[in-house]
Parts: sequence; C-alpha cells; structure tokens
Amino acid sequence: MNSNIKPFKIVQKFDEGARKDFAKKIFNELRELSADTVGVSRQSYGPGEQEAMELIARYAQEEGLEVAWDSAANLVISLPGNEQTKPAILCGSHLDSVPHGGNFDGAAGVIAGLMALIQINRSGLDPVVPLKLIALRGEESAWFGLCYLGSYSLFGQMSAKDLDRKHRSSGRTLREYMSEAGADVDAISQGRKLIVPKDISAYVELHIEQGPVMVARDVPVGIVTGLRGNIRYNKVLCQGQAGHSGAVPRWLRHDAVLATADLLNRMDEHWRVLLERGLDLVLTAGTLSTNPETHGLTRIPGECEFSLEFRSQSIETLEAFDELVRAEVRSIEKERGVAFQFPVRDMTEPAIMDSQWISHLSNSCKSLNIRHETLPSGAGHDAAVFANNGIPSAMIFIRNDHGSHNPKEAMEIDDFLRGVEVLHHALQSPP
Repeated sequence: MNSNIKPFKIVQKFDEGARKDFAKKIFNELRELSADTVGVSRQSYGPGEQEAMELIARYAQEEGLEVAWDSAANLVISLPGNEQTKPAILCGSHLDSVPHGGNFDGAAGVIAGLMALIQINRSGLDPVVPLKLIALRGEESAWFGLCYLGSYSLFGQMSAKDLDRKHRSSGRTLREYMSEAGADVDAISQGRKLIVPKDISAYVELHIEQGPVMVARDVPVGIVTGLRGNIRYNKVLCQGQAGHSGAVPRWLRHDAVLATADLLNRMDEHWRVLLERGLDLVLTAGTLSTNPETHGLTRIPGECEFSLEFRSQSIETLEAFDELVRAEVRSIEKERGVAFQFPVRDMTEPAIMDSQWISHLSNSCKSLNIRHETLPSGAGHDAAVFANNGIPSAMIFIRNDHGSHNPKEAMEIDDFLRGVEVLHHALQSPP
C-alpha cells in the first residue's frame, strides 16, 4: 500500500516535547490527507480512511513496529517480538469520520495507541502481556447506515444483507468497498468470526468526549463507565396524498409532512415525561425531507422521508420507547389517513465497561496526578462491541470543546498527551 506522505524523521528521545511535536505533526498530516471544504471526510472503507490507515502504518513501520491487516481490513500494529501464544491487550479506535466532520473523532484513539506503543518500544521495556494497536474500519454509520463495520466483522456479526447496503452517495455496495480494501467478504457474509475472543485479554479505547460535560466541569480526562445503546431507523417513509395547497380543506388532507411532524412532536413529549421519571434517553430525527422532484410551495406533500434514532443505557427503555413509537404511528395513520413504512431496525445494545479496568485507569490518573472523573458515554463506540462479546473493555475520554461530528472539534494537544500518559501507564501493568 503506497502513500505520498514524506517520511518523518524519528526523534529517538520521546520526552514530553518530542511527544507533543509528534502528535501535532501526525494530526496535521491526517487533516491534510482528508480535508474537504469545511472539515474532514474519511469515508468508511473508502479512499480517505484507507489513506489514514496507510499513514499510521508508515509511522509504525518507521518505529520498528510490526504492521498487519486482518481479514476485515482493520490495521493491526504490534510490538516486535510479541508473545503470540498469550492473550493480547488491544488498544485503538477508528479512522473514518462523518461527512464534513472533525479531525479528532476516532483518530485520537489510534494515534494515542500508536504513541503508547512507540514509548514502550523505545524504552526497551518488556510488557507483561502482548500489546497491539487496532485501527478499526467503519465505526461511523453515516456512509452505509450501519456502524461498527470493522468490529462487527471481527465477531461474525455482519450478514450478507448488511454487505448489500449502499453507499450514501455513490450507490455502490458495502461489499464492493470492503472487497477493494482487502476484506474477506465471503467469510464476513457467512458470519464467521475472524478472531478468537479468548486471544484478547482486554480492549482499551481512548476517544474525545463528544458532549460538553468535561469542558463544563474543567476535567481533562474522563474514565467511561458505560455506553448508551441505540435503536435506529435509517429511512422512514410517510406516504400521504399530494394535492393543491389552496383547493383541499384540512379535513380532507393527507399531509405527509404534518403527519411526520405530529409523530415527532408526540415522541418529544414522551421523551420529556420519561426524563422526568429519571430514565436515560435521547431522541434525534437527523434527516427529514420531502421528495425534491415533486415538492413545491403550492403542493401538499404526498411523502416525507426521515430518520429516527433513540439511545439509552437501558435496553428496557429502548424497547419500551420503540413500542411507543409504533403505537403513535398506528394512531396517526388512522387519524390522518397516511401510512408509515419503517425499514428493518438497527440496534446496538448498551455496554458496561469493566469495573477492574475502570479502577485501574482511575489509579493511573491518580499516580500521574491527572485530574479526572468517571462518566457515561452518550455516544456509541467500538468498545461496546468488544464488551458485549465478553471482552473486558474500557475507555478514556479526552476533554474536547464544541462537541463532535462537526469541523469545530477542539481537543487541546496538552489534554491529549495527558490521555496518552494514562493509556501508556495503564498498559504497562494491566489489572
């Protein structure tokens, strides 16, 4: 795999100054590789993600680390001489982004893992257990409507139907993209596991916080306790009846937009009530549109398409809210004379992080005199897939201003380096 990036001259000392220079340089190169008009775009299993993978692989090779690609085309980097007969600790994250996203979402975890391995390798220390960095493919759902593509593939949780999903703009299938990246699509479509779970002793992921909590509390490092699961409907179609805006009275209308708005308003009210009862829940309709080929100022919309996603740390809350959605849909269909068509739902279960690793990471923060807090993650991460497949998993959050999934992500390098130190410290003496 080729890269046009000029080689970076290694500085043998990896003290604080060298680490800061290294981090700035690699983040800047990554941004330049994938810059779009406003932010960065690294498509899952596309050219942007591939170039990012190759960049990380080159840096690893220059440091004498071992580089390989697994059967899902994830990048795996190991310390030289790793004892292959022992279960390994994996650290890492993803390298794809949402369209017009920020440069730190996902990439921070991969670069942190790379820096931790470099620091251990340069020190000549012999880790207690084998250590590997994994740069996972396709964590973002924005491109194919399904998240965790690389990690799901590892655990045999992808199907032939999943591989037939089409790219949001090109119309080509996920199967084509994965095949071009070197993935074993036949094994993946058959649901075969590409790894042996017992060969992994733990999975540790560093990631920027994607909400405002740590900035508001002035805390640079967070230790994650659990991750919200979600239920997603990528494209829901409300089918009504088109008509002249001036000629059809209200009582004879079958307005798809108003029916959709009615559903969303009712679900927003259910959300408010459930929050008052102390339940954990968030609701989002991220896309909503009428048919651009037929809509117009003087036309009653005959159809409306939208997405629906809700998240919670409780699977019971997710299922109950899904039932509420269906009940309100039946009511609105009867009242307004419309029909809602729901796709097959995508569901990710909530995940709990390993208690021993939570304590271990907290103790690492204390040993390094780094201010930290424990907190749940509202966003989903590959760590959930590993945790729900029985692998002890943990996450380190880094303070990040302006949220995520937008070009204004504002992680400070000093905060990032604190997180790298916590990761480095924790990997050297795992619980």
